[in-house]
Amino acid sequence: MAVDGKSRRTRLIGGPGILLVWLYGVMVVGAVSRSAVQIATEFDKAPLAYSLSAVAGLVYGFITYSLVRGGERARRAALVCCAAELAGVLIVGTWTLVEPSAFPDATVWSDYGMGYLFIPVLLPVTAMFWLRGARARTAGAERGTAPGRRDPAAEPDA
Repeated sequence: MAVDGKSRRTRLIGGPGILLVWLYGVMVVGAVSRSAVQIATEFDKAPLAYSLSAVAGLVYGFITYSLVRGGERARRAALVCCAAELAGVLIVGTWTLVEPSAFPDATVWSDYGMGYLFIPVLLPVTAMFWLRGARARTAGAERGTAPGRRDPAAEPDA
C-alpha cells in the first residue's frame, strides 16, 4: 500500500512494453481514422467492413489504455481484450478468404491484417506473451518484491 492508502499500480509499459503501447497507439490512429472517414463518406458501400474496422479501433484503444494504466486489473483486462482481438482477427481473416463477397472493401483485420503488414495478427499474440510475463512482475511489485528477486512469502516452507 502506498502512503495515501491507495494501492500502487505497477507499470506494464517498461522495456518492450513501450513498443507494444506505441504499436497499439499507431493501430488506434490507423483503424479509427480509416473507419471514421469510410463511415462518414461511403458507409453504404461496405457497412460490415467499416463497422468492423471501427470496432478494431475501439479494441486497440482499450488495450492501449489498459497497458498505460497499469496494475493487475488492467493487465487482466488487456489480456482478455488481446484474446478477443486475436479471435476477431482470425474469424474476420478467415471469413474474408472464404467469402470475399461479404466484404466489398477491406477491414483492418481482412486477410489476417495483410494490408497492415500482418501486425493485427502478430500484435495480440506478442501482447499476450508480454502480459503473461508481466503477471509475475506485477504480482512481485504488489508484494514489494523487486523484479528478478525471489519472494520468500510465496515459497513453501522447506
